[in-house]
Amino acid sequence: QQRDKLKQYQKRLGLSLERERALARRLLGEGRKDKAMLLLKKKRYQEQLLDKTENQISNLERMVQDIEFTQIEMKVIEGLKIGNDCLNKMHQVMSIEEVERIMGETQDAVEYQRQIDELLAGNLTEEDEDAILEELNAITQEQMELPEVPSEPLPEKIPGTLPL
Repeated sequence: QQRDKLKQYQKRLGLSLERERALARRLLGEGRKDKAMLLLKKKRYQEQLLDKTENQISNLERMVQDIEFTQIEMKVIEGLKIGNDCLNKMHQVMSIEEVERIMGETQDAVEYQRQIDELLAGNLTEEDEDAILEELNAITQEQMELPEVPSEPLPEKIPGTLPL
C-alpha cells in the first residue's frame, strides 16, 4: 500500500514539474527572470524529492522480497522440524538393540539355508550321480519304446462292407 501511495506521489510530482517548467519558460518570455529562477529552484527541490521517493520505493520492494524469502525459510525450517520429529519417533520404535537382533536372526537364517544347500549338494557322490544318470536314461528308454507290431496279415476286404 505504501509503495502504491509513493508511486501516486511520484506521478503528481512529475506533472507538477512539467507545469512549473512550462511556467518558467513563459515567465522568461515575459522578462520575469526572478520569478522563473524561483520556479526552477522549486522544480529542482521537487526533483530531489522525486529521487528520494524512488529510493524509498526501492527500499520497500527490497523489504517485501526479504519478508517473502523469510516466509519461505520459515516453511523450510518447519518442514525440517516435522521431519526430525518423525525420525525421532521412528528411532524410538526401532532401537539399535532391535535392529541388531533382527540382523542377527537374518544372519542365522542365511547361515542355516547355506548349511542346507551344502548338505543337499554335498551328499551326492560321483557314484550317486552316475546312478541318477543311469536311471534317467532308463526312464527315457521306457518312454521311447514303441508298441509291438502284430505279425498276422491284415484281413482281406469283405464284400458288402464299407472300406475302413
